[in-house]
Amino acid sequence: VQLQASGGGLVQVGGSLRLSCVASGRTDRVYAMAWFRQAPGQEREFVSTISWSGDGTDYGDSMKGRFIISRDKSKNTAYLQMTSLKPEDTAVYYCAASRGVLAGKREFEYDYWGQGTQVTVSS
Repeated sequence: VQLQASGGGLVQVGGSLRLSCVASGRTDRVYAMAWFRQAPGQEREFVSTISWSGDGTDYGDSMKGRFIISRDKSKNTAYLQMTSLKPEDTAVYYCAASRGVLAGKREFEYDYWGQGTQVTVSS
């Protein structure tokens, strides 16, 4: 399974971005999908996860109300719509996928990882 993240870029404070993560290869092994992020000098942080059905979602505390995760199973793609962006959202955003239909906030719950896409929020 390969995960390709895209959609990052430079945006001003208060702006929006939509990230995409496309799964390819043995996508029959991909169920729950998620986003994590890592800022320079910091540990990787949970952002959001979505279940295989799409009905179950969860968010990190600082993302609630600003980020929305969704998926299109027909396209093997997960999305992260980010709004009201802040400078502290600046990070490399990684998508991840699990062989489980539902996964949580911990990195070890995910089996596959993408290469990351840079999001920079300027003030």
